[in-house]
Amino acid sequence: MFESLSDRLEGIFKKLKGRGLLKEEDVMAALKEIRMALLEADVNFKVVKDFVEKVRERAVGKEVIDSITPGQQVVKIVHDSLCELMGGGQSKINLAPNPPTVIMLVGLHGSGKTTTAAKLANNFKKDGRRPMLVAMDTGRPAAIDQLVSLGKQIDVPVHATRPGDNPVAIYPEALKKANLEGRDILILDTAGRLHIDEGLMDQLEDLKKTAKPHEILLVADAMTGQDAVNISTSFNDRLNLQGVVLTKMDGDARGGAALSIVHVTGKPIKFIGVGEKVDFLEPFYPERMASRILGMGDVVSLVEKAQEAVDLENALELEDKIKKDRFTYEDLITQIKQIKKMGSLESILSMIPGLGKQLKGVNIDDTAFVKVEAIINSMTTQERRNYVILNGSRKQRIAAGSGTTVADVNKIVKQHLTMKKMLRKFKGGKGFKMPQFKF
Repeated sequence: MFESLSDRLEGIFKKLKGRGLLKEEDVMAALKEIRMALLEADVNFKVVKDFVEKVRERAVGKEVIDSITPGQQVVKIVHDSLCELMGGGQSKINLAPNPPTVIMLVGLHGSGKTTTAAKLANNFKKDGRRPMLVAMDTGRPAAIDQLVSLGKQIDVPVHATRPGDNPVAIYPEALKKANLEGRDILILDTAGRLHIDEGLMDQLEDLKKTAKPHEILLVADAMTGQDAVNISTSFNDRLNLQGVVLTKMDGDARGGAALSIVHVTGKPIKFIGVGEKVDFLEPFYPERMASRILGMGDVVSLVEKAQEAVDLENALELEDKIKKDRFTYEDLITQIKQIKKMGSLESILSMIPGLGKQLKGVNIDDTAFVKVEAIINSMTTQERRNYVILNGSRKQRIAAGSGTTVADVNKIVKQHLTMKKMLRKFKGGKGFKMPQFKF
C-alpha cells in the first residue's frame, strides 16, 4: 500500500537531504512536487491544497532555513502533517457501559462487510470479549451462508436469518439471544447498498432508530479511491458515522482514500483490512502509517505481530534447543507457521526501516514456504529429527512425496545446515551475516 506515493516522496526528500542549505525556493519547488505526488496517489484535491498549505506555513520559515539539517526538518514536518491529516492518533471502538456494545456495519456491495464483520469479531475474541454476529443481509442468501461459515471458522456464534426477513424486525430477537448467552459485543452485518438508493438508505435509518448502535462503521473499499471519499460523505450525512474501516489496503498502491476520508468527513479510520484471512484486520495508527508512507518502516506493528504469532512456551523450548544444538526440521516448520501468522513476507519486510526499499523489485514468493512445508511433511519423524540419515534414496522418496525434485530437497538440507551454523554463532554471542535463503 502507498507504494507509488512512497516512491515519489522518497525521491523528493532525497534531493532536499542532499543540500546543506535550503532556500525558500528549494522548499517551494519540493512542495510543488509533493502536491503532484499526492494528486497522483488519488488524494482529494481540497485535501491536497490544505495539506500543502499547512506544510508550507511550517517549512518556509526560520525553523527550517536555519536548521543544521534542513532536509530532515522538512521530512519531520511532512510526517507530522500526515499524522494530523489521518486523525492524529488511534481511534478505538466505543464500548458501551452496559453490554452488549452494538456495532452496525454499513457500506456498498462488495466492499467486504461480511468478511470485516468476522475479522472484527475475531479481534474482539482475542481481547477476551464474547462477540456475536447477526446476518442482516437478508436479500442475498449467500451472504447469510458466508457469515455462518466464517463464524464457525473463528468459533463465534451467528444469529442466522432467513432470506427475505426484515432486518429491522430481526434485531430484537438477536439482542434477546445475545443477552441470554452473555454476549458483550453484537455486530450487525447489514446488506450492501448504493448511497443513492433512497429506499435502502431509509431502511438503515430505521434500523439505527431501533438498534440504537453505539458504533456505526462504514466499510469502504480503499481501491475505489476518490469514490471512497464521496461514499463516506453520503453515508455520514444520513447516518452520522462513528468511523470507517478501509478494506483491501494491501491491494491499493496509491492509498489516496486513507489520506482523504478523515479530513473530508471528520470521521476517523478505525481499522484497515490488509489481507483476506480473518487475522488480517489491523487497528489504524496514523503515526505508524505516516512512517510507512515516508519509508521509515513500522517496527512497533512488527513487534506486536510477532508477539501475537509467537508462542512463549515454544520460544523458550526453541531457545533451549539452540543452546543444545538440536534445531531440527520439526522446529523449522514450527517457525515457518509462526511467520505465516504474521502476514505475507512482503508486508513483514516492509515494516523494517530501510529494508522495504532495498528489496524493491525483488520477487518475494510466499509460496516458497509451501514447498518447504511439503518437503518436511514428506519426511519420516526420524528424518525430521536427524538430517544425517538423509541419503540419496530417502531424498528421492521425499521429492516424489512432496511433488518436488531432489535438487529442491538438497536446497532445504543445505539451508537447514546453514541456519544451524548461524544459530551456533548466535549462541556464542558472535556477530554473523544473515544467509541468503532461496527456495
